[in-house]
Amino acid sequence: MPSLRILLVCSSYPPVIGGSEVEAQRVCAALRARGHQVRVITTGGPPMPPGPEFSDPFGTPVELLGGNCAEPWRNRCFAFSVPLAIGRRRDYDLVYFLMTGLHVTLGVAVCALLGLPVFMKFSGSNTIRPLLGSRLGRLQLSLLHRHARKVMILNPAMREEAIECGFDPQRLEWMPNPVDVETFRPLAPEARLALRERLGIPPAAEVIVFVGRLAPEKALPSLIEAFHRVAAERPLAWLLLVGDGPEKEKLRAQANDGAGAGRIRFVGAVSPESIPHWLQSADVFALVSELEGFPCSLVEAQACALPAVVSDIPANVQLVRAGQQGCVAPLRDTAALAGAIAALLGNPEGRKRMGENGRSQVVERFSLSQIAELYERIFSAGEAS
Repeated sequence: MPSLRILLVCSSYPPVIGGSEVEAQRVCAALRARGHQVRVITTGGPPMPPGPEFSDPFGTPVELLGGNCAEPWRNRCFAFSVPLAIGRRRDYDLVYFLMTGLHVTLGVAVCALLGLPVFMKFSGSNTIRPLLGSRLGRLQLSLLHRHARKVMILNPAMREEAIECGFDPQRLEWMPNPVDVETFRPLAPEARLALRERLGIPPAAEVIVFVGRLAPEKALPSLIEAFHRVAAERPLAWLLLVGDGPEKEKLRAQANDGAGAGRIRFVGAVSPESIPHWLQSADVFALVSELEGFPCSLVEAQACALPAVVSDIPANVQLVRAGQQGCVAPLRDTAALAGAIAALLGNPEGRKRMGENGRSQVVERFSLSQIAELYERIFSAGEAS
């Protein structure tokens, strides 16, 4: 396949840590490994490195815009700098926008004037429909309707949302987030015990782990309440909450008021390099959110051969079928969540089978090489149209 020159425009990028940011970095690295040229433009300012440019840990060049502007004007400075940056640099074949915002509206407009192929990916559920609520949002949708060669979505509900907002179904493409299946992998029993010792986890503990932001949309009060019920019957059960966010103190107060309070551990924010360790040390992964796009943390857990307990939202049930890769419970149904967690903890052979099913699914469908190939196909076909 001929080498493509790709410009990725996104409002944030690592070292900012989030699902979309990590996904963007992985995709850039995978495409570059396959011989394509990729450049990123994103917002400057802390926590980004100083200066106008840097290379990320995988060697992808990143240009920073708007970093000299003070908050709260930085994002607007970035957005108004995007069309200038696109117009200044013409050493690329296509422009790929990730994450909604004013930068998309202005960037797509200048791409249309320059005749540059445009691709867009909406990075989460309920990110398309809200654009109808403002004049700028409707302008962004209008420009994408007219000029985007392909619009990428993450799950079936987002497809319905996009069609409802006027997108041609033929121009919609399902584009999942990739996972590095070599970094995220299960450990041999001896290595797992050594890892637990290093992380301060009792060797016989029955560990449920959540990885993500401690934010309202994650519906974590229902998980903590479910754990209280499980902990009352299972003295070896532990709950690890890996991440930080605005709900931390509220959740900590709830955690201290119930059975097994001393077995709920708030790990806090951790480096991306250490996330696999917390997953590899656990027995069950839990994601009970009310809103997800394509949950990176869930596919990372599956790559580590963890069975999952998930809420019954479209983003989760496309990855977990009840009894196949884990258990599915109604959103915020604490009794059902507790029953699902207890059932998995009490069935080691079932956990092993479901975990293996989950890893097989990720390796076959969501590995970096699989997703990079899918991007190649979409970009090549769209650029030629």
